[in-house]
Amino acid sequence: MTNQVSLPPFAYTPKPYSGPSPAEVLAMRKEHLSPAIYHFYKNPIMIVEGKGQYLFDETGRRYLDGIGGIVTVSVGHCHPEVTAAANAQNETIVHTTTLYLNPQVALFAKELAAKMPGDLKVCYFVNSGSEASDLAITMARAATGNYDVIALRNAYHGGSPGAMALTSHHTWKFNVPHSFGVQHALMPDLYRGIYGADDANAGSKYAADVKSLIQYGTSGQVAAFIAETIQGVGGAVVMPENYLRHTYEHVRAAGGLCIADEVQSGFGRTGTHFWGFETQGVIPDIVTMAKGIGNGCPLAAVVTTPAIAKSIANRIHFNTFGGNPVSCAQGRAVLRVIEKEKLQANSLKIGAQLKAGFAALAKKHKLIGDIRGLGLMLGVELVKDRTTKEPASAECLAVFEKCRELGLLIGKGGLAGNTLRIKPPMCITSADAEFLLAVLDRALESVASS
Repeated sequence: MTNQVSLPPFAYTPKPYSGPSPAEVLAMRKEHLSPAIYHFYKNPIMIVEGKGQYLFDETGRRYLDGIGGIVTVSVGHCHPEVTAAANAQNETIVHTTTLYLNPQVALFAKELAAKMPGDLKVCYFVNSGSEASDLAITMARAATGNYDVIALRNAYHGGSPGAMALTSHHTWKFNVPHSFGVQHALMPDLYRGIYGADDANAGSKYAADVKSLIQYGTSGQVAAFIAETIQGVGGAVVMPENYLRHTYEHVRAAGGLCIADEVQSGFGRTGTHFWGFETQGVIPDIVTMAKGIGNGCPLAAVVTTPAIAKSIANRIHFNTFGGNPVSCAQGRAVLRVIEKEKLQANSLKIGAQLKAGFAALAKKHKLIGDIRGLGLMLGVELVKDRTTKEPASAECLAVFEKCRELGLLIGKGGLAGNTLRIKPPMCITSADAEFLLAVLDRALESVASS
């Protein structure tokens, strides 16, 4: 059996690289960057170029990007239309604050609002998902006059102190007092939770825990409930049917607002809908978004209703770089490309191909315990035993490393680090999907036999 799997043909030659070696770059990182900045893989790879769904190291070796820069690259690396839009704006004016008029931020707000349902028509641009989470909670507290916030266990909403309070994934939290006023409800996990996929009422039962938290963990009034529509870092956990509908009812009855975190699940990635919350048949009061919104540039947004937006208009709230012309030009181009190239439909098609392939692999590899996700936001959870569901964390790491060796870059997540995260750029092809499945098959086989 050969140890290699061939990537699909790709008519592109990467530029010659003449910079410092990986060893030199690693040495500079160790000396001059924070030790908190970690890297993937025991022997880290150096990525110097990207094109479409592929990445290239300094030797010119090509890899399939199966994690999209942690779900940041939505339409493909260095997409020519997105790059051209950013370049043209860079040659015009790079920075002007929202204290002056500029067409890019106004046009982007109009175009983004047109993608939102209901009365979600007011945009506020920031630089990161963490900032978006902070601003959303600030808005909710200002609009309701309440303070308590409910988030979900296993959630990730960012690394700033405010966003870290919402986060319940232990590997991302520091032992500092930042969580006052935040309660965490049961994660509505149909695989590991107390209510499983065989329970038709799992959604309402998990939502009842939010109601209980409101009654017994708060004053009875809350400012907000925030949740990722599909947990990202948490391992592609998809909510049970009707969970958000019932939860939103409980939260609104207690005077709170409902916040949907679309940082990873938005912009057509689920395939069936442009926004993840639409898969649950609800309309939130506030939506946060980042990562794929700008295809890699520092751009994020909070979108809400005119009434809620007024809640922070009685004080000065200003973001120096939020809404800058270059980021907005790039964000506008991303919206155009998603529509023009039908990337939402492609997410649905290739996502279905991958899920069917994962199901076939599960018949062969007992390490696969659960397959979940929507569109191109997928997770494959590995377990030592399908009955006990003991996490196969070490095995997951070994598969992760083997995939890299074979030319596939993916992520891993979940509370125990035992879930493979597959979230490639939405331009991935059917041939790429077959390569991904072949590599995963080979990696699982090598780990099982070791």
